[in-house]
Amino acid sequence: MPSAYVQHPEFGHDRDFRGYGEHGLPELKWPKDAKIAVSFGGERSVLSGDGQSETNLKENPGGPTRINERNHNVESEYEYGSRAGFWRLFRMFNKYDMKFTLYAVAQAVEQVPEVATRCVEMGHDVASHAYRWIEYHDFSVEKEREWIRKGITALKNLTGYAPKGWYYGRGSPHSRTLIPQVYEEMGEELVWASDTYADDVPYWIDRPDEKEKADAKGCLMVPYSYDCNDFKFHVAGSGFRDPDGFFTHLKNAFDVLYEEGEAGTPKMMTIGLHCRIIGRPGRFKALQDFVEYISQKQGVWVATRTEIAEAFKAQFPYKKSCLA
Repeated sequence: MPSAYVQHPEFGHDRDFRGYGEHGLPELKWPKDAKIAVSFGGERSVLSGDGQSETNLKENPGGPTRINERNHNVESEYEYGSRAGFWRLFRMFNKYDMKFTLYAVAQAVEQVPEVATRCVEMGHDVASHAYRWIEYHDFSVEKEREWIRKGITALKNLTGYAPKGWYYGRGSPHSRTLIPQVYEEMGEELVWASDTYADDVPYWIDRPDEKEKADAKGCLMVPYSYDCNDFKFHVAGSGFRDPDGFFTHLKNAFDVLYEEGEAGTPKMMTIGLHCRIIGRPGRFKALQDFVEYISQKQGVWVATRTEIAEAFKAQFPYKKSCLA
């Protein structure tokens, strides 16, 4: 029989099922009285010593898992993202003067540093998606701490600043505590984290390692989204069957949140994009149509996740033992 799960007190975050309740957060105000804030936000490789090529989110879902053998087809899909997809997205968002957050896998960006430097030059936000796109679940605490530090350092070397935000996607049970701890150890500021899908606006969580601290800082969570996310083009059965379905889903989500903002409770919409997926021309057109659609609306604030976090913090500073 498996043993019962026991939370380590330093890493055991309490769950909050109540959130902001029936009436939301009507006191929240986005810049320029916007009704809605819209946020547009690496591969494993044998060459990096992983023993196998990436198996997730491929155009062709079939084929064997190759152990200690490179899969050039899979590698080339990821190369499409950096060679063509990223620049197609980059040009479009600059054309509409819309700022985005780049979730940077540090090792991948080290291969194409101009991606990071051009984002900085154009005012986009570079956040951390860890140093490598690998599973961290079974890392020891000390090993994960070392890799977090490595990820921060690598992006700082590329952009000139430590990433203000962090989204793992493949984190461990220790990650929520370790990430802000490492930032503090390095004298850097973590403004937000996004390994949560629990709300349509940011919210604070208590850090279990701060229970005895009078100057606790908490951690601001800026929720990510799996439903408004292009990875679902590669999910059989429950994903998007065509670009029209992707556009319709984004538009429906936007319209609902926009209407709630008009009613007095401003919301945030997160759209997750992958250069190798949405960067393909046939899918890109759906994103382009959606960007054009929201550009015609009044009261839409397209912002980086750091801008959203800072606007929220200014109105709702952290209060210890405050679960939202």
